[in-house]
Amino acid sequence: MTRMIAPSELIVNSDGSVFHLHLRPEQLARTVILVGDPGRVEQVASRFDRIEHRAANREFVTATGYYAGKRMTVLSTGIGTDNIDIVVNELDALVNIDLRTRTEKEEKTRLTLVRLGTCGAIRPELQLGDRILSRISVGLDGLLNFYEGSEAVCDREMERAFVEHTGWNSRLATPYFVRCSDYLAELFAPDTVEGMTASAPGFYAPQGRYLRLAPADRRLNEKIESFEYGGHRFTNFEMEGSALAGLSRLMGHDAVTICTVIAQRVALESDTDYRPFVDKMIATCLEKLAGI
Repeated sequence: MTRMIAPSELIVNSDGSVFHLHLRPEQLARTVILVGDPGRVEQVASRFDRIEHRAANREFVTATGYYAGKRMTVLSTGIGTDNIDIVVNELDALVNIDLRTRTEKEEKTRLTLVRLGTCGAIRPELQLGDRILSRISVGLDGLLNFYEGSEAVCDREMERAFVEHTGWNSRLATPYFVRCSDYLAELFAPDTVEGMTASAPGFYAPQGRYLRLAPADRRLNEKIESFEYGGHRFTNFEMEGSALAGLSRLMGHDAVTICTVIAQRVALESDTDYRPFVDKMIATCLEKLAGI
């Protein structure tokens, strides 16, 4: 029997758009660039040949248009895996759920989701402006553990080794390890450095920063950064990639996170203007996506 999704679970606005994104199915391209900062949407959209639709609601700002003849959407997510939970679920609903009947479509649509972000690097060999492709995203947030089937897309052996290596506090969310789309990793490989990325549930103590409130385990970041498994070591911290990788794999979409390095833990230069690094990342991404 076909399941009808309750109005309380799939909220549709009066104009037929999904609740948070304020988008209707025809307003979404199958190739989506995700950025955290709403202001960065225009930085991407300004490169489009033409724009056919714009939408804005809270931190979710969208522009859909054409670049080199290819239809694309650029969408801001805001900060955090909780926002990624909203964005990926609603993007999937736009293409794989009939919003009128509230039923899942039999024929599924596969989206291409590329997140362009910024990060701090933790390896001395990484330089400001380097672009890190998160081949493996490690969720310190626990979000994916709320979803049925997560075992099928996570590397539980790596997870167990990580928990043992760090002496992971049982009061923290259970970490999860997810790989990005192999197809997108291959596409962007020539222009990026492959990395293993930690997605933290906060900017301060979860990433080892100490202002007035000390981290509960002041050596946790040292333990995280010293972890190595199968030749993989942590390269950077950010706050969204794990949820994107995990939810996309569960739903059958291609997704990857690429971050340009704007800070280096071993040599922070806080006055560096990183906008040219971001602009170069955007230009490279658009050229790659236009070719597929």
